[in-house]
Amino acid sequence: MTAIAKILLLGSGELGREFVISAKRLGAHVVACDSYAGAPAMQLADEAEVFSMLDAAALNAAIAKHKPDYIVPEIEAIRTEVLKEVEDAGFTVVPSARATMMTMNRDRIREVAAQELGLPTSTYTYAETLDEMRAAVEQIGVPCVVKPVMSSSGKGQSIVRDAAKVDAAWDYAVAGMRGDRRRVIVEAFIPFDYEITLLTVRTREGVLFCPPVGHRQERGDYQESWQPAAMSAAAVAEAERQAKAVVDNLGGYGIFGVEFFVLGDKVIFSELSPRPHDTGMVTLISQNLTEFDLHARAILGLPIPAIRQYGPSASAVILADRNSADFVAGGLAAALTPEVPGIDLDLRIFNKPTTRPYRRMGVALARMCGGGDADAARAAAKAAAAKVRISYKE
Repeated sequence: MTAIAKILLLGSGELGREFVISAKRLGAHVVACDSYAGAPAMQLADEAEVFSMLDAAALNAAIAKHKPDYIVPEIEAIRTEVLKEVEDAGFTVVPSARATMMTMNRDRIREVAAQELGLPTSTYTYAETLDEMRAAVEQIGVPCVVKPVMSSSGKGQSIVRDAAKVDAAWDYAVAGMRGDRRRVIVEAFIPFDYEITLLTVRTREGVLFCPPVGHRQERGDYQESWQPAAMSAAAVAEAERQAKAVVDNLGGYGIFGVEFFVLGDKVIFSELSPRPHDTGMVTLISQNLTEFDLHARAILGLPIPAIRQYGPSASAVILADRNSADFVAGGLAAALTPEVPGIDLDLRIFNKPTTRPYRRMGVALARMCGGGDADAARAAAKAAAAKVRISYKE
């Protein structure tokens, strides 16, 4: 039987792995690509290619070889100009080449939001050298947030609370950059009440929203997420308004992870990813359709029923603490055993071939079934994650 579609997946981490599962359930043929062999999504895909997404010749060669119906980026560091060229030649890039170009770079998507659409954002400026960053911090003031314009999962992001820490923040940002753009965004720190991800699905029939996902970060990286986040109706409506404005501007079909800071009823645009979002892994237990199912259906033009949230749910990450290529995850039985009744627990172990300090190796998931709220789900997910032990053999 012929596949309904061939998908070239650019990036094969844990988010790509779950997307492969969703796409293959619908009969797609998936070619998973990444810079190293044995990446999580490669283990489940029909075919795999190993090359750097920043190698324009290799990227073009993979597209020419496989002639995919859909090119689906899962990472930021991609030669987006190649995607524009192949889209112009007739290939379908998800959600669109313009969307990937705008969102792979924080400066460009920020300008779309703030300048083209007039959405509320923090005050910001850019720097391409240490001297420029010193001047930018002086202009913005402290505390301020420093981020590489191209990175993922919070890599290179820090808060500068003291002007004496500027040089260290620059070094950290440069070390965390992806791609070859040596540029950072310096933005005013917003004393928000909380931050959310609004998973926004752009389909041929219109724009859909998942219930808002709350999340907590450390070192600029997500540590836990929960759904639904407690928000006023006015704040939810404003977040949906802003998210729809941005995704309609970018175009194409698929899921977008739109991040906001929330202060009372005030909603401030932060960032956007044109693909499943790491904080959205909570939907692996919280919804009738996961964010990966929604992405696959939107891409393929398949119907999406009403998105149902089953109850207060949460995710908590499982992290490594050292470098190793010989390790095993244990404690799974204990992690999957609820400490109190009325909780559903699940795990995703990503099967990454190597560990390093703070590398995300899995996620624990919890859903309240017999009452309880998001805080109870968070506690259950964190307790489950803490029971998973990564044992190192070297």
